[in-house]
This record gives sequence, structure tokens and C-alpha cells, in this order.
Amino acid sequence: RARHASPPDGGWGWMIVAGCFLVTICTRAVTRCISIFFVEFQAYFGQDYARTAWIHSIVDCATMLCAPLGSLISNHVSCQVGIMLGGLLASTGLILSSFATSLEHLYLSLGVLTGLGFALCYSPAIAMVGKYFNKKKALAYGIAMSGSGIGTFILAPVVQLLIEQFSWRGALLILGGFVLNLCVCGALMRPIALKEDCKTAPEFLEQDYVPEAQKQDLKQMSICSPLIKAWSHECLCYCSWKEYDFLLMPGFMVLAVSVLFMAYGCSPLFVYLVPYALSAGVSHHQAAFLMSILGVIDIIGNITFGWLTDRRCLKKHRYFCYLFAVGMDGLCCLFLPVLQNFPLLVPFSFTFGYFDGAYVTLIPVVTADVVGTSSLSSALGVVCFLHAIPYLVSPPVAGWLVDTTGSYTASFLLCGFSMIFSSMLLCFARLAKKIKKTHSRSLTNDTGTKQHIWTNGAIAFSVTAELDQKGVEFLAADTNSYSNR
Repeated sequence: RARHASPPDGGWGWMIVAGCFLVTICTRAVTRCISIFFVEFQAYFGQDYARTAWIHSIVDCATMLCAPLGSLISNHVSCQVGIMLGGLLASTGLILSSFATSLEHLYLSLGVLTGLGFALCYSPAIAMVGKYFNKKKALAYGIAMSGSGIGTFILAPVVQLLIEQFSWRGALLILGGFVLNLCVCGALMRPIALKEDCKTAPEFLEQDYVPEAQKQDLKQMSICSPLIKAWSHECLCYCSWKEYDFLLMPGFMVLAVSVLFMAYGCSPLFVYLVPYALSAGVSHHQAAFLMSILGVIDIIGNITFGWLTDRRCLKKHRYFCYLFAVGMDGLCCLFLPVLQNFPLLVPFSFTFGYFDGAYVTLIPVVTADVVGTSSLSSALGVVCFLHAIPYLVSPPVAGWLVDTTGSYTASFLLCGFSMIFSSMLLCFARLAKKIKKTHSRSLTNDTGTKQHIWTNGAIAFSVTAELDQKGVEFLAADTNSYSNR
């Protein structure tokens, strides 16, 4: 285990970025490309939009719902073990899905098993990047998270070609073999021990309930040793609480609520963009190309926003850059129902893809700014967990609206307003925080001024009393002198 006083901002950290880049390709890009199977599943099993959409929903939900489990394994066992185990589970799920005979079979294999495997890989890999970088954190995250866009750009047409050549069963089988590369990514994740990661042990040693004998034994060990956390039940409970004490922070609470609405708004688009394009008269290859455009522009959004928000002029405004990107994606969804042909859908893919890449890059950066680097792995697990319910519910709800209304308009409008509300919530929360801070400063200044005036008044009163006393003495002396005369 490498030991550093602060994140090295380079060195093996770039290999961590490369590993995270491959993880995002094998997890998020593959999940996005499942939407290309949507029409094939619907035609083969003869089901409606809502029932077919559950496949994509369960994959996303399982990935996010089990993200804290990935963080737990990473924190208490090893990031390498967690990612390798996740790769095996995800690959097994995809391979079993190629033999599916019903949608229920796909719910379990492609949804639950593959989603669980992705969960064990995704949040630990992202957290490792945050541990290796500080000054170049946004750029490193931009490169690492661009794997989602590059993977979508490459895999979307490849998956469409595989479906045409080998049917959807053969395509899923090949994807199962491809996802095994997650085991290689896991091997790259070399652990690192930072100075701030060692804070929990000294704090634990100061507690009154720890026997002196245990304190002496613990002090003889390295304070960063994971054996400390397993030394006793009390120690384990204390350390577990320290890992999740950020849950009570007001800033994280507001961020968590906004993530719920943001996740609800962004998920259905990746499920229904291809079916919507096909319903508008776009060919299968053009519909897959729209996903490719969205993916490659996603890369540009990842890297450029990561680089820009690392600049001195924008580094302090990452929070507002994040909410701006989320709001712009919401506006794109509002305009989507009026785009009815391929030439109009191309600019949409450009715009939505760019801002999607922008805010995805800034999610871990903003989370780290709120909770700190030492709690980043656990916080990202919780943030991913918060994506679970919206990811599970939103595609079937959107499918139900399509089945009920016969149009995609209501679904896309609901997505757009949800993302805009997420952005506005963060904006109002930050404004309220600034107003409260300004008000508290003004109260402090007023209190200081009153105290200053009171102090001067007290001094003036003391001086006046002293002068009056001297005046009385002077008059008494003068009277005595006059009487003697």
C-alpha cells in the first residue's frame, strides 16, 4: 500500500484514471447500449413499452442501489477485490441473458445480476481517482468519466451490427465476454493511504470506553491498519459512524434531494431516444448513430468541463457550473417533442450529450467539495444509491405515459421539468446560504459596534464622574479658603 501525506496528483494516479476510464466503458456505456436492444426485446417477447422498460430500469437501479455495498467492500476488503468480483458477476449476468426465454428471466440476469456486478465496480473506481488527485481532480475525473461517452460512441453502432449479424442473443454473449475486462481494471487499482485517512484511529484511542491495554496494543500498530477497525465491536461501530457522519450535513442533504430529481429526469432519455427516433421515421442505423453522437459529445463535455472548472477563475464556482449543466439538459428535454426528423435530432444529441458529460464529471467533484476527500468513497456510494429509485421508476412511468397517451411528449416534458427543478433547488439553497451568511455577518458587525459604543460611553462616564469628583473637592477647598479669610 502506497503512503502519501497528500494526493500525488500524478504518477500511478494516471493508471488509476485509465482503469476508471475502462470501468466506465464497461459499466455505463454498456448500460446505455441496452436501449438498442429495446425494440428487439419488445418484438421478440411481444410486450408493451412499460414492461420492456423494466429491464433497463432494473439494471440502473441495481447498479445504484448496491453502490454502498461496493464502497463497503472497497473500504474494508480491497478495491481490487471488489472490482474483480463485480466484473465476474456482470459478465455472468450478460452471458445468462443470452439464453433468456422470458422478460422475467432478463429481469433477473440482465437486471439484477449484471447491475450488482456494475455496482461493485463503479463507485470504488471513481473514489480511487479522488484519492490520487487534488489539484487536477476535475481534469482527472473528466478523462475517467469520458469512458462513458467514448464507449457509447463505439459500442452503439457495434452492438447494432452484432444484433444484425448474430441476433440479440449473440450480441449479449459477446458483451458478456467484453465486460470481463473489468477484472483487468481491478488489477490496476493500487491502494493508497493518505494522511487524512488515518484520523479515525487516534480519535478512537481518545475515547473513554477503550481499555488502556487495547490502547497500548493499538498504538503499537500502524494507525492506518485495517486491523484496528476489526479490533473490537465498539471500534467497528465508531469507525462506521465516522464514515457516514456526512449524512447529517445540510449541504449534503440538499445535494441528495436534487440528485433524486436529476436522476429521474435523465434516465428515460437513454431508454427512449432510439425508440422515439424510430417512431419519427429515422432508420435503425441513424437511430444508433444518434446514440453515438451523444456519446462522443459526452466525451467533450467530460474533458472540457473538467479542464475549465480546474481553472482559477471557475474553480470556486464548480457548484454553479454543475447546476447550470443540469438545467441545460432539462431545457433540451423540453424541446425534444418538437424534433421530428434526423437533421433536428442531431443538434439535440450534441447539446444534451455535452451537458450530460459536464454534470456527470462534476458530480464527484461537487460531492468531494461538500463532504471532503476522506468520506468521498462512502458519499459517492450514497449518491449512487440515491439514483436507484428514480432509475427504477422513471423509465416504466415514461413507458406507461407513452402507452396511455400514444405520444412521447408527456414523458419528455416530465423529464425536463424534473431536471430544471433539481437545478433550481440547488440554486435557491446556495442563495439562501449566502443570505444567511450575510445576515449573520451584519448581526456580528452590529453587535461589535454596539459594544464599542457602550465601551466608549463607559469610559466617558468614568471620566465625567472623575471630573465631577475633582470639581467638588476644588469647590470645597475654595470654600474653606474663603471662610478662613
